[in-house]
Amino acid sequence: MRQPPETCRNMTELRAAIDTLDAQIIDMLAERARYIDRAADLKQQAGLPARIDSRVEEVADKARANAQRAGFDPDLAEKIWRQMIEWSILREERAMAADT
Repeated sequence: MRQPPETCRNMTELRAAIDTLDAQIIDMLAERARYIDRAADLKQQAGLPARIDSRVEEVADKARANAQRAGFDPDLAEKIWRQMIEWSILREERAMAADT
């Protein structure tokens, strides 16, 4: 378990905590990608397109709200999420095209 930032006594401890957190973020992004793969399957079965604009905006809005709640820059969160959304849509489109 990571220690809170304010308890880090030196840069070595701080960097170790950041490295641990970075690895956890990557694990979560990989898990999210697996959900995206499943979304592509389900969308294809339902005859839905990869891009659903209302969902794109819903996810971006939630990213902003979650960032504000967590004390993180909502503009940066939205920018990161929009990039991730575009990557996810491309991933879905490729998967859906490969299955046809």
